[in-house]
Amino acid sequence: MPRRLPSLNALRAFEAAARHESFTRAAGDLNVTQGAVSQQVKALEAELGLQLFFRQNKRLLLTSAGRAYLDVVHDAFERLAAGTEQLLRRENAGVLTVTMSPNFAAKWLIHRLGDFVATHPGIVPRISASIEHVDFAREDVDLAIRHGEGDWPGLHVTRLCTETLFPVCSPRLLSGPDALTSPADLARFTVLHSPDRSDWTAWRKEAGLPPREAGRDMIFNQMSMAIDAAADGHGVALARTALATWDLRAGRLVMPFGPAMAVPYAYYIVCPNAVAGRHKIATFRTWLVAQAAADPRDVPVPA
Repeated sequence: MPRRLPSLNALRAFEAAARHESFTRAAGDLNVTQGAVSQQVKALEAELGLQLFFRQNKRLLLTSAGRAYLDVVHDAFERLAAGTEQLLRRENAGVLTVTMSPNFAAKWLIHRLGDFVATHPGIVPRISASIEHVDFAREDVDLAIRHGEGDWPGLHVTRLCTETLFPVCSPRLLSGPDALTSPADLARFTVLHSPDRSDWTAWRKEAGLPPREAGRDMIFNQMSMAIDAAADGHGVALARTALATWDLRAGRLVMPFGPAMAVPYAYYIVCPNAVAGRHKIATFRTWLVAQAAADPRDVPVPA
């Protein structure tokens, strides 16, 4: 059986008029005209088939039906207000679900996340690492970090950081009789790359090197794995700025030589427009941007 619910505006007008025993003061509360309040109350009385007020010499007095109904309406409004406040507290704090690629999670975010938790104890980040783009309309996700050109219509998009592509290796490879000193030396070292090898092909062209002949290669389906293998001294990888920054800072990686090649893609913070201003989302976005801004602007190249 369908619920019989009067107009919310009519109920608000009735509740305010009953509290103040005045249409005029109720109108001030609701920021409408006195006539609008009076009409709403009359419409409610007509719908219910009950008189809610006695109107005596410009005064309003509740009828017995009006007093009984006021208790019900006031309680309903109080519960609505409490429920709304609870919902907003939950949405503006509590768990924040963020999705991003496994590469970005492992090589950029994970090292910094403790700072966010320490400075924002009311927000609990829940990190989901996936190569799939989230469907915000169907999935319980607040925010995404995506790698691309920044063209996602209908979403709120903030550029996180621009990137370049450059070779990285362990500092150990730069010393000894067989040290890695120039791009030409790559012929003697294991190259760490992704299955399609496109990054290395583009970089070798940028560096003025001929296509690589068959040699010692390792193939990974995640750049984070290639970077870790390079840090462990297993060869030379190509890395994007964001994914290599932490290891470069820590001295686990160095850039043995240039060039650092510009790439068309960058990392972006993405969320639905409707929730972009929500406290926990805006707070995490601001923190991400500040973290990225603090990263070194230039990749250190050995002399």
